Amino acid sequence: MQKDRSYFDEDLIEIPLEVSLASEIKPKEVRWLWYPYIPFGKLTILQGDPGDGKSKLMLTLAALLTQGKPLPFCDKDESQEPMAVIYQTTEDDPEDTIVPRFIEAGGETSRLIFIKEDVKNLTFTDTRIRRAVEVFGAKLLILDPLSAYIGDSVSLNAANEMRAAFSSLAEMARDTGCAVVIVAHMNKMRETNPLYRTSGSIDIAGVARSILAVVRQRNREDPNDRIMVQVKSNLAPTGSGIIFRIKPMGIVFLEEIEITAEEAFYSDRTRSGRPSVKVDMCIEKIKEILKGKDSMPATECEALLLKEGYKKSTIRKAKKMAGVESEKVGFVWLWSIDSSNKQEQPFPEDEYEYDEIPF
Repeated sequence: MQKDRSYFDEDLIEIPLEVSLASEIKPKEVRWLWYPYIPFGKLTILQGDPGDGKSKLMLTLAALLTQGKPLPFCDKDESQEPMAVIYQTTEDDPEDTIVPRFIEAGGETSRLIFIKEDVKNLTFTDTRIRRAVEVFGAKLLILDPLSAYIGDSVSLNAANEMRAAFSSLAEMARDTGCAVVIVAHMNKMRETNPLYRTSGSIDIAGVARSILAVVRQRNREDPNDRIMVQVKSNLAPTGSGIIFRIKPMGIVFLEEIEITAEEAFYSDRTRSGRPSVKVDMCIEKIKEILKGKDSMPATECEALLLKEGYKKSTIRKAKKMAGVESEKVGFVWLWSIDSSNKQEQPFPEDEYEYDEIPF
């Protein structure tokens, strides 16, 4: 008997063949909101256990961005113009928690935007997200938490459903250039690879271009210390760990350290202190590059150092310790060093020089 094809009309539709040649595609450089942690136009996941400071960290970053201040451990020549941020959360109320904390942090309230969800809850596929990003020119969208915004009809464990929802959000990010950070809780599989700690299907980790995690450090002197590590990085070398402290009146960023996600998750004690031999080598390379020069464009210096295999975090440490000064002339940042009266700066053991940000 001939099979009835009346229910398979879509299979019979002939789709015209269209191709693109690599020679027709113009390569473009990845742009960064916070190198190498959060790229523009891509999806980033920030995960951690409940109460470990994920939301506080993102609200801190949002406050800095709306002011046009550099993000933690970025040089002033990496700062950007003040930007609009869309912040969606079901964990706290804007009126009594989010906005008061944001104001205390010094954030510019006219640049922090909330999409109202009174009539309908927001989901990844909601067209209001794209409209809000385009109307306000938002450069960062924060969705907190993942489980609230994936949509009631989507199962986190169903790869096909999850992929469709994430694809819509990824397309919006790509088209608008907006960075998207999705805050997520980790599952309870504590003895597994950090990459598999994202709740739901492993395809979620596959969709994200960067995965960050906030981890509690049990054996540090202050129990309020946390470390942010990069679990996955598709677009750049894996970033350094960042230690920060949650205080009653603020978040204080302490230091960058060289540590892997596995070490942060499973090590009883986070390494800290004097930087590695790699930093010392980078200091000497910087001095060599700038020797005999009044100044040199920062982009050229960084390009030479990156070519030598140094991470940006290593370059920032070495630059400070070598006594390099940054000065903006016109639209160009210049590095300079006067070896006759500059002495190598000691590694900063004190807290990072941001003001406390109240939360």
